[in-house]
Amino acid sequence: MKYYLVAGEASGDLHASNLMQGIKGVDTAAEFRFFGGDLMQSQGGTLVKHYRSMAFMGFWEVIQNLRAVSKNLRQCKEDILSYKPHALILVDYPGFNLRIAKFAKRRGIRVFYYIAPKVWAWKESRVKLLKKYVDKLIVIFPFEVNYFTRHGIDVIYEGNPLVDAIENSTKTAIPFSGFCQNNNLGDKPIIALLAGSRKQEIRYNLPTMISLINHFTDYQFVIAGAPSLEEAVYEPYIGNADVKLIFNQTQELLRHSTAAVVTSGTATLEAALLNVPEVVCYRGNTLSMLIAWIVIRVKYISLVNLIMGREVVKELKQFDCVTSELSKQLSMILPNGESRGTMLSDFAQLKGMLGAVGVSKRIAKAIVDNTISNI
Repeated sequence: MKYYLVAGEASGDLHASNLMQGIKGVDTAAEFRFFGGDLMQSQGGTLVKHYRSMAFMGFWEVIQNLRAVSKNLRQCKEDILSYKPHALILVDYPGFNLRIAKFAKRRGIRVFYYIAPKVWAWKESRVKLLKKYVDKLIVIFPFEVNYFTRHGIDVIYEGNPLVDAIENSTKTAIPFSGFCQNNNLGDKPIIALLAGSRKQEIRYNLPTMISLINHFTDYQFVIAGAPSLEEAVYEPYIGNADVKLIFNQTQELLRHSTAAVVTSGTATLEAALLNVPEVVCYRGNTLSMLIAWIVIRVKYISLVNLIMGREVVKELKQFDCVTSELSKQLSMILPNGESRGTMLSDFAQLKGMLGAVGVSKRIAKAIVDNTISNI
């Protein structure tokens, strides 16, 4: 069968690629066409547009790029109609994908939404759109099942796909010495810096993260470069700082890190699943952050804390994200730090809540079976 996928961010590219692999295992004649990234392209099919030209962060940034967003929407709609897929799989990225869902559903295309919009955090009005324009909503957090079912939406929950991504990367893991040698690193223990996947996130967060270097001279700092960005994006903020930048090795970097400083999003969960104690540090455009504080309805910004329902990792947001406080919190999760043991114990509990390995395969089978039964 023919599948059309839309992923607008690096995390969506990761999960969609694993899903595509799972679909190929169930439907050996599967054909793919997609808006996505390099990982999806590695699974075969046709990449129509790369997500790096679609990723805009924050309210104000989206408004500034409305023309580009409109152009991308128009191209996506036209391409879907031309391709005539048996199933449309929308991956996260709700501002864009909910519009595509409405368009496709009205034209008789079966719509699957993979990684539900976080309507429990803000824009709960989107629940009505999901109910009206999505045939099957695939959720990845245990607390979402009751939430969406309560709103009359048909959901699929097979666990969190990041469990599979971590398992896959474990199979090819190399020793610490080999990792350091391959990336021209020293032999000091590593503190990983994950400053986000968008230019705006790098601009607002990386300088504060880099300011930590002189406070922790027994460690080497390594930045996980976002696959959607080029080295030139990081250079103005790195300057002459004693820090390394590596690309396309985020999970491997985390695996060999003693601790991490992370913005938010999927990376916070990756660190936890790899048993890397972390501090969340997030700054953004002042206007966008002010609007977010007004409209967002949840207490936490990190997935770890949201899933656990309590503060497991420390979150430093906007004006709290300063060198002095970040340094203090980082010290507490390093070896012999007072918070490290408790955090690792909480991470073990978190893992038990996210399902067994094979999540992407189970979701893929559900999508294929449901599509076949409705042809």
